[in-house]
Amino acid sequence: MLDQAQTLRKLVEQEHDDTRQTRIVTVTSGKGGVGKSNFTLNFALALRRNGLKTLIFDADIGMANIDVLMGRSAAYSVYHLLKREKTVWEIISEGPEDVHFIAGGSGFRDLLDLPQTELDYFEAQIVKLQGHYDIILFDTGAGLSRETVSFIAAAQETIVVTTPEPTSITDAYALIKMVGSMQQDAAFKLVVNRTTDEREGRQTADRISLVARQFLELDIPLLGTIPDDANVMRAVKKQSPFSIAFPASGASKAVAEIARGFLNNGTANAPNTGGIRGFIQRMLKRRG
Repeated sequence: MLDQAQTLRKLVEQEHDDTRQTRIVTVTSGKGGVGKSNFTLNFALALRRNGLKTLIFDADIGMANIDVLMGRSAAYSVYHLLKREKTVWEIISEGPEDVHFIAGGSGFRDLLDLPQTELDYFEAQIVKLQGHYDIILFDTGAGLSRETVSFIAAAQETIVVTTPEPTSITDAYALIKMVGSMQQDAAFKLVVNRTTDEREGRQTADRISLVARQFLELDIPLLGTIPDDANVMRAVKKQSPFSIAFPASGASKAVAEIARGFLNNGTANAPNTGGIRGFIQRMLKRRG
């Protein structure tokens, strides 16, 4: 009898669709503590509720915690893939509401310095995901580490999560500036978290967008704002996504609206960069 992991692996392998264009999105922030991973998880759930087959790839080197936030444990992580101990199908786990995830691990810290044979294995495994998912969300580390910047610069599009705090705004802009200098056609979108009201969120986004347009010649649209909501921390303590634990909360409604806007308006503006194969090849090309 197949165990749960084997059953999931078999289902994922069977659900390949040659016509499916897998969309690669990185979610990042200029600094830690702004709610990036919590947003990623609940955004993934919202996308799944809109009918999209969604995978979260936890690429946060220092604070990999997607599995903790959803109260699920993973038998294997990306570490086992990088060490060539497991295939990509074997490290995929099932989260709530049929959102799939790949748990992070310290192995990412060495990703860009791996021998070519191991990089080739990593690339060959990851590109197998093409056509199996509609969207893959890479939850990157916060800040300007070499690995994080490489992920973002290679991505099809990037969602930058910030808050109205001055340090968060400054760090978000610094991240955008660095990546923009590496990738001329970088496609950024902003999410402003923990706002007192929508007006504060829009003002925060306007500050970043105005400077980016003036000095970087980048157009950075606002994807949406999320109110400061005590239910978010309650859900973290319960190890349950807030959109499941508190579906009627302000934060849950805001993320659902962000997902709808992303799907309605984002596809036309997303650059065609070769799906996951193009993403991995660009990322590994930047090493060193």
